Amino acid sequence: MSKVRVGFVGVGAMGQCAHLRNYVRLSDCEVVAIAEMRTELGKRVAEKYGVPKVYSSHSEMLANVELDAIVASQPFNRHGVLLPELYKAGIPVFTEKPLAHSVEVGERIIAALQSSGTWHMVGYHKRSDPACMWAKAEIEHLKQSGELGALKYVRLTMPPGDWVAGGFAELITTEEPYPQLETDPPPSNMDAETFAKYTAFVNYYIHQLNLLRYFLGAPYRVTYADPSGVVLAVISDEGVPGVIEMSPYQTSIDWQESALICFEKGWIRVELPAPLTINRPGKVEVYRDPGDGKPPELVEPQLPWNDAMYQQAANFIAAIQGKKPPMCVAQEALEDLRVANEYIRMVEQE
Repeated sequence: MSKVRVGFVGVGAMGQCAHLRNYVRLSDCEVVAIAEMRTELGKRVAEKYGVPKVYSSHSEMLANVELDAIVASQPFNRHGVLLPELYKAGIPVFTEKPLAHSVEVGERIIAALQSSGTWHMVGYHKRSDPACMWAKAEIEHLKQSGELGALKYVRLTMPPGDWVAGGFAELITTEEPYPQLETDPPPSNMDAETFAKYTAFVNYYIHQLNLLRYFLGAPYRVTYADPSGVVLAVISDEGVPGVIEMSPYQTSIDWQESALICFEKGWIRVELPAPLTINRPGKVEVYRDPGDGKPPELVEPQLPWNDAMYQQAANFIAAIQGKKPPMCVAQEALEDLRVANEYIRMVEQE
């Protein structure tokens, strides 16, 4: 195809600053329409980014514009209401993480997706950071070559900090009230207090649940849930342990997220910038100590000046064009909700 024609459903804060500003920069993408219930906001955003068509609802947009894909940056507690309607268009859909408000709603979403004949990429942008993409390729290479021995351990650390990093500086806002919309029901197996804990965990740490699977290269199960909320431990289906350090400390004006992937004779370390950092990738270091008289070495590859959100947009467009598979499809994203459910259940039992 020539340029991929994309329609946006919602242009709030993340819709604008995490997604729209990146899609309009891609040479093989054309954002042709916006659906935004706040009409003045939709008009002003369209003017800024050069989007020719603005509609007050997704149904109106889909009825009037020919699209190749949809980007729907919406609150995840209404994905179960919205996504089955979007799937009916029969074109690829992108949403923010997580897939849904609960496992039950996620299962209904997957059922609707499977009957639609299309696919859905979920926005785990950390997978698209150039540092993580490079690290993942190197992990697979090392697993195949065996030059540093077996994969032994994966540790992720993400203390709370300044995740915005100035990324909302160009956000357009209006005084229009936020629309009152139908949302998905809470899970039937949680009371209100447990569901509040679950929602807070899913909203913040589901990125790490997903990234852990990405680096392990296999499904996993939770083996320990620290009741204080600092540590979550897992074991993969291949027998490799992993840990997520969720909140060992916090920072006020910094972001100190990292990953350590250990082999028998070396490691890969990834340092990630704040999620809304612009024009800056993460950093990767590879330490190799193969022995046999060979000196250890520490290598830091040079990465392109692409931030994770920009690269995520490029990856979605490339998947639509058939150049690469989607970075994370909805079916896998459902597994993150199941792991989160398991984690909360174990915390409640402590």
